Amino acid sequence: MVASYRSKLLAEFSERGLIHEVSAGLDDRLARDPAISAYIGFDPSANSLHVGHLMGVLALRRLQLTGGRPIALVGGGTGMIGDPSGRSAERNLLNRATLDANRGAIGAQLARLLDFSGASGALLLDNLEWLGGLGMIDFLRDTGKHLSVSYMLAKDSVKNRLEGGLSFTEFSYMLLQSYDFLMLRKLHGAELQMGGSDQWGNITAGSELIRRVDGDGREGAPLAFGLCYPLLLAKSGEKFGKTAEGAVWLSAERTSPYAFRQYFMDQPDEALEELLQRLTLDESAAIHALLQEHAKNPGGRAGQRRLATAVTTLVHGESEELRARQVAETLFGGPEGRGSDPRALDASGLATLAAELPTAPLPSAAEATLIDLVIAVGFAASKSEARRLVEQGGISINGDAAADPNALGSSFSRLNDGSLLLRKGRRDYRMLRAG
Repeated sequence: MVASYRSKLLAEFSERGLIHEVSAGLDDRLARDPAISAYIGFDPSANSLHVGHLMGVLALRRLQLTGGRPIALVGGGTGMIGDPSGRSAERNLLNRATLDANRGAIGAQLARLLDFSGASGALLLDNLEWLGGLGMIDFLRDTGKHLSVSYMLAKDSVKNRLEGGLSFTEFSYMLLQSYDFLMLRKLHGAELQMGGSDQWGNITAGSELIRRVDGDGREGAPLAFGLCYPLLLAKSGEKFGKTAEGAVWLSAERTSPYAFRQYFMDQPDEALEELLQRLTLDESAAIHALLQEHAKNPGGRAGQRRLATAVTTLVHGESEELRARQVAETLFGGPEGRGSDPRALDASGLATLAAELPTAPLPSAAEATLIDLVIAVGFAASKSEARRLVEQGGISINGDAAADPNALGSSFSRLNDGSLLLRKGRRDYRMLRAG
C-alpha cells in the first residue's frame, strides 16, 4: 500500500517503491521547502560504479528534479577502512593512489547522471577532506564520546558480523560515517542522508550524532533526516547487477554498452515493473501503460526493450544505445521479430559486433569456398561436417541463406569493413574479419 505524503519527493519515492525507512518529520520539512541538500556515499573500491549503484544515483537525480541539491560523497577516507554493512567478511584495504584513481573515474560517471552546473548544482565531495587531517585524540574526545558502544552494537550492520569476526577498523566505520554527516551539515548544509536499507543503522547514527552535538531545531524539530530505499535484489537473492561473469559495470571499458543493454533485455517479465520504476526516469503512469501493452503480447518484449533503452541511454548516451540496439537487432531481431541487415551497420557498429562475437581471420586464398569459411569460424571441424551443415540449410552469410558448399568466398557480398557474418542455426554467430 502506497503511503500518503505531502511532499513531491516522498510521494514519488513511495509510488515507485523506493521507501524502506524514512525519518519522522522529513515529509513536513520537504513540504515546507523542497530545496534540501541530501547526500549519498559511494564506495571507491573499484574504478567504476555498477548497476546496483544506479538506484542511489537516480535517487539523487530525482531529488534534484524536485528542487533539492544532491551531494555525491566518494569516500576516499572511509574507503580506506570498509563498511561492514551487508558483508560477511572484511574486504581488502586500498592504497591512496588506487583510491584517487577510482574516485576520479566514478566522478566522471556521476557527471553524466547528475547536473553539476549552477549555484545549486550537484556537489562531488571526498570525505578525506575532513578525515585526512583528523587527529585520533581529538576525534575520540569530541566525537566518539557521543555514541556508546552498546548503541553501536545494537545496529544490524555490526550485530550481524560479530559472530564471524569484526575488526576494530570496520567497527569504527559507523562513527566515521556519522562524522561525515555532521561535517556535511556544517560545511554544505546537508540535512538528509539517503542509502540502501542496509545503511539505516549508519544513517540514524549520523542523525543521532548531529542531535547530540548540535541539539534540535525550532520547537524540537530534527536537524537531520534519513531515507532508505529497499535493496534491489535479483531472483537469486543476491544484490542486483551480478552475473556469472561478475558485476555489470557502468564503465564501457569493463562492461560494453552492448552487453550492458543485453543484461536488461534479459530481465524476466515479473521484474519489469520494479526495474522500470526504480532504474528509469519514466513517469509511473507511462510505465503502467507500457506494462499493460506488454501483457497483451509478452513475446514482443516491449517492456524489456524500454527498460534496456532507457537505462543504457542514461548511462552511455543516445548514440551508444542506438549502436548497441542496432547490433542486437542484427543478431536477434527487432520489435517485429525480423533481424536487421548487417550491411546497414557502420564501422563503429561493426566494431561493436566484432567485439561481442567469436572472430577469426577471413581466408585470403582466392579459391576458399563456403566450406572453408564454415571451418574457419569453427562451425565445423571437417569438410564433410561443413558440407552437411550447408546442405541442410544451417548456414547463412550476412543474413542471406548460403546453400552451395562449393561457392567461392569471394562471391559473397562483404560488410562495410570487408567482414563476413556467418550464422549457424538461429542464434550462433561468428565473424570473419578481413586484414
